[in-house]
Amino acid sequence: MPRSSARLQTPSPAPRAARPRRPGAAIRAAACIAVAAGLLMPVGADAQDRPPLTFTDLMQIRQIETPTISRDGRWLAYTAEPDRGDPEAVVQEVDGQALFSVAPADRPVLSSDGRWMAARMVPSLQERETAERPADLRNRLAIVSLPGGQVETVEDVRAFAFSPDGRFLRWHLYPPRTDGDDEGASGGPEREDGQGTTMVVRTLATGQEVRIEDVDACAFAEEGARLACTVVSPDDARDGVWVWDLGAGTEVAAHGRADARYGTPVWQQGGSALAFVVADPAEGDRPTYGSVTLWDGSRASVAVDAAEAPDGWLIPTATSLDWSDDGNRLFFGWRPVNAEERRAMEEAPDADDEDFEAYDVDDILADRGVDVWHWQDDRIMPQQKVVWNREKERTYRAVHHLDRGSTVGLGGVELPDVDVPDNASVALATSDVPYRWEFTWMGGQSDAYVVDLATGERTRVAERIRNGATLSPGGGFVIWYRDGAWWLHDVAAGTTRNATEDLGVPMADEDHDYPDPAPGYGVAGWLADDAGVLLYDKYDLWVVPTRGGAARNVTDGRGRAEQRIFRLVDRDGDDGALAPDAEVLLESYHDREKNFGFYRARLDRPGVTRLLESPHRYDFVADAEDADRVVFTREAYDEFPDLWVAGPDFSSPERVTDVNPGLTDRFAWGQAELVEWHSADGTPTQGVVIKPGNYVEGRRYPVLVYYYRFFSQRLHEFNDPSVNHRPSFPVYASDGYVVFLPDVRFEVGRPGLAATKSVVPGVQKLVDMGLADPDRVALHGHSWSGYQTAFMVTQTDMFRTAIAGAPVSNMTSAYSGIRHGSGLARQFQYEMGQSRISGSLWEARDEYIDNSPVFFADRIRTPMLILHGDVDDAVPWEQSIEMYLAMRRLGKETVFLQYRDEPHHPQTYANKLDWAVKMKEWVDHYLKDAPAPAWITEGVPYTGR
Repeated sequence: MPRSSARLQTPSPAPRAARPRRPGAAIRAAACIAVAAGLLMPVGADAQDRPPLTFTDLMQIRQIETPTISRDGRWLAYTAEPDRGDPEAVVQEVDGQALFSVAPADRPVLSSDGRWMAARMVPSLQERETAERPADLRNRLAIVSLPGGQVETVEDVRAFAFSPDGRFLRWHLYPPRTDGDDEGASGGPEREDGQGTTMVVRTLATGQEVRIEDVDACAFAEEGARLACTVVSPDDARDGVWVWDLGAGTEVAAHGRADARYGTPVWQQGGSALAFVVADPAEGDRPTYGSVTLWDGSRASVAVDAAEAPDGWLIPTATSLDWSDDGNRLFFGWRPVNAEERRAMEEAPDADDEDFEAYDVDDILADRGVDVWHWQDDRIMPQQKVVWNREKERTYRAVHHLDRGSTVGLGGVELPDVDVPDNASVALATSDVPYRWEFTWMGGQSDAYVVDLATGERTRVAERIRNGATLSPGGGFVIWYRDGAWWLHDVAAGTTRNATEDLGVPMADEDHDYPDPAPGYGVAGWLADDAGVLLYDKYDLWVVPTRGGAARNVTDGRGRAEQRIFRLVDRDGDDGALAPDAEVLLESYHDREKNFGFYRARLDRPGVTRLLESPHRYDFVADAEDADRVVFTREAYDEFPDLWVAGPDFSSPERVTDVNPGLTDRFAWGQAELVEWHSADGTPTQGVVIKPGNYVEGRRYPVLVYYYRFFSQRLHEFNDPSVNHRPSFPVYASDGYVVFLPDVRFEVGRPGLAATKSVVPGVQKLVDMGLADPDRVALHGHSWSGYQTAFMVTQTDMFRTAIAGAPVSNMTSAYSGIRHGSGLARQFQYEMGQSRISGSLWEARDEYIDNSPVFFADRIRTPMLILHGDVDDAVPWEQSIEMYLAMRRLGKETVFLQYRDEPHHPQTYANKLDWAVKMKEWVDHYLKDAPAPAWITEGVPYTGR
């Protein structure tokens, strides 16, 4: 799918229905959308007269979201969405002129027969911003017929879905509106637990509808005409699982029990059987014991009774049900009764009626609030809290064999993760349980097991692996990466061998600069009959036979020879096994030139054929299932990633969308170029320099440096057009700045110094090129590069100013901080991960101090702007306080922006915009001598808000 955040358009003043348009070619039709937004450059405007891109302009640039193509390749649907404003759902004819849009709407879906589009109509921006009660806002449904484009709008629709064959459309309504105050988040009265709502099913060809009351969960059968739903009626009269034959117009109760609880029904693939969980009612938090039930088309029977669960365990109604492809096995999950349920079982029913005792110690202690952090806990207390809701409901995999009538437990508390296999014999399971205690400083590790589906017997095949393991589709082999090699386990023989020792090329990440062991490049897939496994090195694709024989380089070594990275494109999305002689599509990336492309290869012979390659970035989107047509995006720094279509070999590529016509021509967008230099250690280094849109040869410009690790791959990337914590490159480039994106090569033990040795010579290169004004260079970074920024200004006075977002300033205190988003301690980051110290605080005490900017704040002579959200869930916001207090105490120029109730990146739009504006004002003041606003010169005193 194309990379996209929120690429949006001009806000619409009010909701409007789909607009059929036939102005000529599809691209011209799309262009009409943006003309009204003022995004087209006046004809004949001189390049030197182009204005800068403002934040107001930035908010209106639209991005393409959720693109999809019909099976027959005729229709393309997508959302065109601005950063701030109203999204528009668009469907257009690929070869013809028809284009229809609905706004404000998003998430368009095409029926599989290509005759209909449905989209979610959302409240407008104005409605969202001005609603007195946001709970009153409700979505609607737009139904667009094709090719005519007639539009129908249905009110109060909370969800919808086409049947797999495209003949039927179902939608679920919100509960009826009331005048009461008990409004739920969906805009209606709060539903009671398990209470259903109204669902409508339409036969699209005839318009005939079936209205079904009190529906909770539904599933279409594969052929589409049958629909299974759980019904939960207020009087319990129709409680159960019902099946509708929409073609015949009949209904039948597959299972019914008054006031019972039902899980979502799941159809057997390609068959007529239906599986669901039925549970007796329970009160409050008391456990609900369910049974796995099957319906064969005529009668229901219990497949796995509640009593078959292990002692103290239950089958919850929310368990995941998965059929095997052949329909002979049904996978489900069971779990232990959790602590909340045990407490509910033990509670005295009339406890609230007991007499009040003022000095009852047990009663007083019942309200205590204390967490006990024990040194032997497998997870530290903050992590226990983060994972509690997930873990208390976690189920452990089991399988019911329909052909044998037996049930086998596969996983358990000590073996929590079991994958549903494609084969009938074994499953792959992993467990991190033995290593949870040391995760705090070692990071994630796990053991891998092969589990027999017939007996549940487990065989451990790998220990302490960091990157997981993969089971072959036929169940014959397991492969995993460790210690620079790929290890292949033969399940039947019980033997393990190094599968890549004879390849003669590194299999470990060649650019790895972290303290932990370098990972491999990944498994690309498997051959049919488990005959071989496809593996990557940095550049090339290999086929390694599983049963012996020489490996072959599918790409014939061209990747390494040409420094071109090849990766397999999964065209059908099912990750299935490939025929030994399959023709495959590869995407390419040139590691030095930074351009992308597509190539073709055959798995049974070496060599590649170029299909499409140019100085752009390309991303595969989709194939039309029943047509020789492929959809992809093409982009560059100054070219928006619109959708393109081509033949199966990327022949005759044609751009078919233009959601921001004239955008980069209207503004002084700038041009991106690759630049190379040597680090202070003599290491060849690359980066991207974006010249101002109105660039004049020989003139020196102020420079904004933005970096993290590797950024040179962004040479042909259209910059994310949104307001956020990152500087918008075209906003700065169009306003007369050079934007510099240097690569950074890190060193373990000296991350801050390594960044300095990479970036400073890169800036000097721009000075030597006559491009940068050496007295007007700003350094900007956020999070990890926020740390680098804070450190770098303790080492050099090259920068006129610096901006550090969420920086670590003191590694000695950050080392034992908590990442509150995950509940994990930060120690592993320093010993094994990004912070690259490699050692504990007491083992590498000097490195922690030497890499901490706060200890060298007295050396700073660079004005610094600091940003941090005070509920940051990754970097403790006290790290910015430490930096601010140190600079304040030393009389250094600094301003600290604390964004209230914001996490690691500001989320509230007002705060994102405020930060973007303040960042620009700060840079304009220090690099362009613009007048400083009062918040820079005087601050903003607290006024009680």
